[in-house]
Amino acid sequence: MHPSSCDTFVALPPSTEGQRIVFGKNSDRPCDEVQEVVYFPAKDCAEGEKVECTYIEIEQAAHTYAVVLSKPAWLWGAEMGANEHQVCIGNEAVWGRESADGDEALLGMDLVRLGLERADTAEKAVDVIAELLKKYGQGGSCLEDESGFTYHNSFLISDRKEAWVLETSGKYWAAERVEGGYHNISNQYSITTKIDKEHPGMREYAQSQGWWDGKTQFNFATAYSFMTTARIDASGSRYCEGKKLLEKSNGHITAETMMDILRDKESGINMEGMFMTTGSMVSVVPTNPDLPGVHYFTATPDPERSVFKPFIFVKYIEGDWKDTASPSYGSDDPVKKKPRFQSKPDRKHKLFSKHEVVAAIIDSNKKTEDCAKYETARKGEDDRDGEESFTWY
Repeated sequence: MHPSSCDTFVALPPSTEGQRIVFGKNSDRPCDEVQEVVYFPAKDCAEGEKVECTYIEIEQAAHTYAVVLSKPAWLWGAEMGANEHQVCIGNEAVWGRESADGDEALLGMDLVRLGLERADTAEKAVDVIAELLKKYGQGGSCLEDESGFTYHNSFLISDRKEAWVLETSGKYWAAERVEGGYHNISNQYSITTKIDKEHPGMREYAQSQGWWDGKTQFNFATAYSFMTTARIDASGSRYCEGKKLLEKSNGHITAETMMDILRDKESGINMEGMFMTTGSMVSVVPTNPDLPGVHYFTATPDPERSVFKPFIFVKYIEGDWKDTASPSYGSDDPVKKKPRFQSKPDRKHKLFSKHEVVAAIIDSNKKTEDCAKYETARKGEDDRDGEESFTWY
């Protein structure tokens, strides 16, 4: 199975209504994968403390910020989320000239969560992720099976005033600042000649590999990405369609606009099939620091059939999140044992199970309606055939 979708969007003034930043992402994953929505409070950590990510253990930060995450239930990291400082991050799988095969390290989804836990601005999140890449690298299977499916990552990161695109290839990376208008990313490299931050050895490495001649203007996407694969063609089509949908509402983009884009099936942004949209997120963050951001999550597949439910960071957040948090298997989880992925436990949370029931009813009713329409149409054809026969004789 090869995922061919995932799209992340951001709109900043003057493309939005009011002084707001609107962020959105569809997470497209295997159709049987459960995505949970969970909250982790801020905390102070002891010196020398470690944090266990999906595959490896790393040094913990002295302080972590409160985060709300939409994440595949089997791993530690997240596909998308926000923190108490209204930083939002979503990631995309990207493939390029540099091999993504290698030892287990940090997943791109781990980097999303770590960036949110450790950065209070979008630019700081870029720096946090870059430093973690340098120290620990990225790698490991991105699916809950033995396929060994791996990829590099790109990130769209926003806060109250701006957004950043960060694209990686192994330990190398480039970042572009977005200060106004709208921007979207898909499963392809998109940073070209406008590079606002970069790995210090990124250009030299590209030149050593023969990907850049050292004389022409440096273009990150040209140097590091494959130019022709079916996967890139598919993501390029979605990227263009997403850009058109943003342009259509330019100057008037709202939360509802972003939800409509994420629900759009004709463009392929709301994906169906073996890989489908398993979770969606829309955030509305006012540029005024005195106003709260509102973060909407589905916690269920297919945003066309799902309700976007709001979350706001407040001083005291209560609740046990049982409805959108999956069961925990601790050290007995097949992901934690080596060899990994020898079995797959039931990870459905309460809301996911209820959504499954409702979706089945909708499908059954639709099938009944389609059959009724077919029978009505066929009867009409039979009646017309009878009339034609009578007229003929």
